[in-house]
Amino acid sequence: MPLFHPVKESDVTRAIVSNFLRQFEEYAESDVIIVGGGPSGLIAGKELAKAGLKVALIERNNYLGGGFWIGGYFMNKFTLREPSQEVLDELGVPYEKATAGLYVADAPHACASLIAAACNAGLKIFNLTLLEDIILHENDRMAGVVVNWSPIIHMPKELTALDPVPMESRVVIDATGHDAVVLKKLEKRQLIQLAGEGALWIDKSEDAVVEHTGEAYPGLVVTGMAVGAVYGLPRMGPTFGAMLLSGKRAAEVTLGIVKKAAIP
Repeated sequence: MPLFHPVKESDVTRAIVSNFLRQFEEYAESDVIIVGGGPSGLIAGKELAKAGLKVALIERNNYLGGGFWIGGYFMNKFTLREPSQEVLDELGVPYEKATAGLYVADAPHACASLIAAACNAGLKIFNLTLLEDIILHENDRMAGVVVNWSPIIHMPKELTALDPVPMESRVVIDATGHDAVVLKKLEKRQLIQLAGEGALWIDKSEDAVVEHTGEAYPGLVVTGMAVGAVYGLPRMGPTFGAMLLSGKRAAEVTLGIVKKAAIP
């Protein structure tokens, strides 16, 4: 007796294609679009979806987590400072005390738990999706993103005349880390001027990143190390507490923007 129920190969293809296209069509218009699937973007997406918003996250790679799942120097361990270990408590991720106020945990465990929590909250993820441009409406207010299939950047130029598609949202979150991809689209149009990220200084960087997380341009919230690019903040290296707390702060700010826009 066969163990599995019989199916046709074409049924497998139809299931994948129809479900993906239905989700893509549904999320062509969202409350929030998050660009970047690192720790800040995932935390923000989890919190916003949990609050009942319709949230899509686009990620250019075929994996999520950014540097979070790798840890420091490819050693699969990462550190975080008090009080950010409370986020790991929420996720059910074990950690150890390294020194006073400093904790260490397994990067793959933390990353996988965060991804699962975000998905369970209702965040919809579109990976292998490249930010190609931005949508600006109403006196240059951010109104969404323009996306394409990310592998085209590795294809010969003669084969990449593939038009992108737009995705609308009420708020966009730049969670693209050091690259600050969304912000640089604005800078290219001379709508903002980025200060550029500074050299590493952990103590100063973590507090400053969380403090400066917020709306950097109408309709655009910036979180994680992309914040450093805006305000010239120092980078922080392989400690991730500020990434997690910045993501939570970005969700709070975004909720405030959405609620304010809903008031007639």
